[in-house]
Amino acid sequence: MIQKLKKQYPLYILKKIPFFGVLTDEELTELQKKILHKKFFKNEVVLLEEDTPHYLYIIYSGKVKVIKTTLDGKEQILAIHKKGDFFGEMSLLDNKTAPATVIAMEESHIGLLSKNNFENFFLRDNRLLNQIIFILCERLREAWMMLKVLGLKEADKKIRALLKIISFNYSVKDSRGTLITIRLSQKDLASYTSLSRETVSRILDKLESEGEIEFIDKKYILLKPLFFKNSENI
Repeated sequence: MIQKLKKQYPLYILKKIPFFGVLTDEELTELQKKILHKKFFKNEVVLLEEDTPHYLYIIYSGKVKVIKTTLDGKEQILAIHKKGDFFGEMSLLDNKTAPATVIAMEESHIGLLSKNNFENFFLRDNRLLNQIIFILCERLREAWMMLKVLGLKEADKKIRALLKIISFNYSVKDSRGTLITIRLSQKDLASYTSLSRETVSRILDKLESEGEIEFIDKKYILLKPLFFKNSENI
């Protein structure tokens, strides 16, 4: 059941989302009043492929994965969204069903903006329409990059290309290198690249032993300068 938002999250969370970045504090406050919310547990389906579009989904906490199921029944990860990200805008714009299934990777608190409020708020404001165009172009570019990963024949290159793409969106840099800030299991990486978990494990072990990556707290992957040097042409 979707409930009225009980906890008012700081406006900076909405400000971080490109759609909302051009709005004033007063406009954001008004928008916030229209957002509903729901808590999703780990592995719970947030949105099913072919669902009728009803909401724009805003992640206040947690992490979700966007997946398609292949013909042989395997899960193919298309994207991962975390706190401050959003999804569902494409279906609201073209009135078509959801193109993929979204599943919570951990307990997640997600805000939902109805289709009616989305249209009233966004489609009547040129500032926001420009943001929508920008975001759709960005989504398309990300899709092209993932097609490039899937098109690579060598497993090693697939993993290298995927880690580089993820690091563009979810990372921080320090003196050690580039730290990917979302936790990705070997199963997640396998689902992204259509490789076996055993193959992913072997490649990560090799990269670690050769000093290209490092696992931090057994949760996060640190990409060292040597990794980027050896992956320049991928």
